[in-house]
Amino acid sequence: MINPYQSDELNPLFIADADTRRALTKEADSLPAVLADSSSAASAVMLGGGYFTPLSGFMNKSDSLLVAERMRTTDGLFWPVPIVNRVMSAPKVEAGDRLTLKDSEVDGNPPLAIQTVDEIEELTEEECRFIAEGIFGTTDDGHPGVQTFLKQGRFVISGQLQVLNYSYFETDFPETFRTAAQIRDEIQQMGWNKVVAFQTRNPMHRAHEELCKIALDRTGADGVVIHMLLGKLKPGDIPAKVRDDSIRKMVELYFPKNSVIISGYGFDMLYAGPREAVLHAIFRQNLGAAYMIVGRDHAGVGDYYGAFDAQEIFRDEVPSDALDIEIFEADHTAWSKKLNEVVMMREAPGHQKDDFILLSGTRVREMLSAGESLPPEFSRPEVAKILMDFYRSNQVP
Repeated sequence: MINPYQSDELNPLFIADADTRRALTKEADSLPAVLADSSSAASAVMLGGGYFTPLSGFMNKSDSLLVAERMRTTDGLFWPVPIVNRVMSAPKVEAGDRLTLKDSEVDGNPPLAIQTVDEIEELTEEECRFIAEGIFGTTDDGHPGVQTFLKQGRFVISGQLQVLNYSYFETDFPETFRTAAQIRDEIQQMGWNKVVAFQTRNPMHRAHEELCKIALDRTGADGVVIHMLLGKLKPGDIPAKVRDDSIRKMVELYFPKNSVIISGYGFDMLYAGPREAVLHAIFRQNLGAAYMIVGRDHAGVGDYYGAFDAQEIFRDEVPSDALDIEIFEADHTAWSKKLNEVVMMREAPGHQKDDFILLSGTRVREMLSAGESLPPEFSRPEVAKILMDFYRSNQVP
């Protein structure tokens, strides 16, 4: 199996020993505390699960600025997005003090982690916008990732972390949430050596299903890890539970037995396009995948990124010695009326746009909300029913 990113072994920051964890949880109640917002809490969960190997905690201001500008930390590690703990007001602690991170996403705000403080530094408004520009390629307030980023606190607390739990992800998604180490263990139990990872924040329709099967076939991989985001999304996106149900139904009915691992990770969607695609590749390498599928508009939103910018960044900006995981570059995939099958559109010569069944996300939502059936060439009927039932319950804004 492929090695973790820039390391011979994973570096999960979760305290695995139960007795030690209980003692630290008790200690956390006596320490100065800050409330970790959704972004910081999710980053702590990812650090705890080993997904952000080789990081040992939250970055400082210098690292954040340099990563935003050059995708490098001050010690030279290639990294695409700052991993920071940002708070609204500076706690009264000094370097070397221990600080409790309370979880804003769980009732009662229980301790999530203990951080040993290196520095507490304040970002200026200009520096916040500089970092946003680096991550998202824009400071347009209409971008949902920029909106979230610029609303976060300006005080950056850096330092090493001891993670005490996995927030709401482990309890809300017990069958799906997995750490990088747990997925590596499952890959070994399956007897797989070479694995393809598929990122999703949406339900999977037939195009996604076929794309996974194409990647499996062409890479010679033993299986695919369907790895879904379980954290916060923008308004209007499908909730994780509904996505989980629809993906499980698709895999049960339409994939060969023992060819798929269904799992999820506890992180909020950034909508950062190319930069986020690189972050996705890092934590897919950490879970053991040799390949990651990157298709059209990976991690994108609106018209902020070109259709294949997330592929180009791996060719143009990622150093050749940084990643061991390989990118499986995919085109837009759709049902061909001429060929009567799902194909990558660039591999269908002699086709016009009307020769494919293409539905926008807006049109899909309209049809589901109205109780209209999606074309069977677009979505498996069992998946469409799960989505239709959800939309018709008026749970979507």
